[in-house]
Amino acid sequence: MTWLRALKETARAGLRIEPRRLEPLVALRGAAGLAVVVGGALALFGPVVAVSSAFGAFQAGIAVYQRSWRPRPLLALASGASLAVSTFVGYLAAGNLALFVAVLALWTFAAGLAWSIGVTVGVIAASNVAIMLITITLPTSVATAAGHAAVIAVGGAVQALLVLLFPVRRWGAQRDALADALAAEADYARRLRHDPVASFDPEPLMVARSAAAVTPRQARRRPAELHGTRGVAERIRPVLASLADPAVGVPEEGPERDRVRELLAAAGEVLDCAAHAIRHGTPVRIPPAARATLRTPDTLALLAGPPRRAVIRLAALLDDVVEEARGEGDDEGPYRDRPPLRRLLPAAVRRVRGELRRGSPVLRHAIRVSAVVCAGYLLGTALPLGHGYWAPMTSVMVMRPDFSQTYARSVARFGGTLIGVGVATAVVQTAHPDVLLSGLLAVVCAFGTYLVMRTGYAATNVGISAYVVFLLGMTGQEAGQTVPDRVLLTLLGGVLAMLAYAVYPAWETPRLRYRLADWLKADGRYAAAVIEHYARPGDPASQEIRTALIAARDARIAWQAALARAVHEPVRSRGLTRAAAEAAEHALAQMGRSAMLMEAHLPEHGAVPVPAARGLAEALRQDTERAAKAVRERRVPSWDRVRAALAAWEEAERGHPVLGSGAELLAEALDELADALGDGAR
Repeated sequence: MTWLRALKETARAGLRIEPRRLEPLVALRGAAGLAVVVGGALALFGPVVAVSSAFGAFQAGIAVYQRSWRPRPLLALASGASLAVSTFVGYLAAGNLALFVAVLALWTFAAGLAWSIGVTVGVIAASNVAIMLITITLPTSVATAAGHAAVIAVGGAVQALLVLLFPVRRWGAQRDALADALAAEADYARRLRHDPVASFDPEPLMVARSAAAVTPRQARRRPAELHGTRGVAERIRPVLASLADPAVGVPEEGPERDRVRELLAAAGEVLDCAAHAIRHGTPVRIPPAARATLRTPDTLALLAGPPRRAVIRLAALLDDVVEEARGEGDDEGPYRDRPPLRRLLPAAVRRVRGELRRGSPVLRHAIRVSAVVCAGYLLGTALPLGHGYWAPMTSVMVMRPDFSQTYARSVARFGGTLIGVGVATAVVQTAHPDVLLSGLLAVVCAFGTYLVMRTGYAATNVGISAYVVFLLGMTGQEAGQTVPDRVLLTLLGGVLAMLAYAVYPAWETPRLRYRLADWLKADGRYAAAVIEHYARPGDPASQEIRTALIAARDARIAWQAALARAVHEPVRSRGLTRAAAEAAEHALAQMGRSAMLMEAHLPEHGAVPVPAARGLAEALRQDTERAAKAVRERRVPSWDRVRAALAAWEEAERGHPVLGSGAELLAEALDELADALGDGAR
């Protein structure tokens, strides 16, 4: 993609408004908390302290909206406390320009490295730097700076208290994640009716898995319908696939196929009903027709072999889903543990240290953003426009570790600032609102910001820009700055961010082969774990298979995210064309699917072992390790050991139609991958 087209695509992405479900009650709660903080600080301490407290409450409200499975009060407290520390440290160094620039560089560098811990931490850290640039101009002494830091922390505490006192859709995020996973499987069942080898995106299942991790205290309070439904849903997907696939299921045409289509449609209805009940906390209502289809005795008489076993298992799993959605499942089972923050600190330190290496995109981002923010601060200070913090504030808010988000957010920031600052400044210069009216207008803008928080950065930034203008208008600091001055400084910050990425990039495109190799290795381990279980059916290998499956899903999602970012980059991939990347992705998806089909019919305890399966599993592990290295080195992988193992067990696998068909599909997927990478190399 050329630079011109890349800029065009990212600009469109930044200005796009996404239709999302609004949450007015959550927005009203955040705005009410802000109003309480501003009104209380204004009555007790005056407008300057009220502005500081308002920034803490506003930032805590934004933190509540971040996608995290941590309790919302904890996010608000952490945001307010970190902003208080940032403000106080910044003020201590603000009297000396050189010292403050050094502190700003260090603080911004740390905020850039925070992206290695997670998106939520990265957003909060970047927001702290942006607001710190404003709040350090308010105090006049160290004592007052400490007081301002304290009221900022109080603002976060007030938002946390309101979340506790007035919860909106308690466990709503977890309900949505689980409902989305069930709805995705319902859609998958319906698609399998028309396309027996349809693909399935595992991301909803992975999100639901992340949402299911709870602390011991949360486990005691969690609604019964959220206990075991996800685990059952995980086991439904391979059964659906094996029932529909002609390789291990029924023929492509005939009465058996017609009956399977009816079963898949009924399964989709049951899963949709369970998803709706879990999302809204209502009773499950299964249509009688769907229940009758799954209970028809003629089905078992019509089907035989693996399809018959799949139907029996599917009906049992759907019953379990309905029972769990009704809250009638086993509440005493184990749960995924979410460690407290104190236990996460060592892991966070290890992640940050792991990014301190040459070539790390997060390290490049940290260096890039710290240099840009310092340059923007110096330029904003030197220009005769006043309040030069608008430039570095823009830079730190729009810059992300990848190209597409940085450029899209720069365009969205400029467009949103142009509208928000223009309207707010026009109101201030025309109506000349007093302190109380300015505070009221700021609260209204905050409500609008919270309301459209998830619809797009451009819409959100309109409210944020107007909020800052009205809030600082309470102290009279912004009275002398015009709309062109603010827009010019915002444009300067956005341009600096764009130039920094062009000069010191961290392209995703050259790393695509490494992502592909990681996915290949993970898929190989998953398939080998499944095949090896046929050689030792008496061993409880479910945990090993489960671990390998999760790793394969993580690698697939990482590849898809990298590919989505690389599509918008103005660079070419050496040795991996777009067509080759798509073909390789399809081959690896088929490889994982073949393993999933074999997993759906794992032999039970006491089944006859298949000794040759152990040799195939070991050959697959060795060949995928070598193939992953070949992919990284731009060579075409070979599958000599796998071919030899397949040839050696042709007699041994007779009597295991699922295992034989799955192995054939696996071999076809490996050949397809070699062909795709060979074409890409050529």
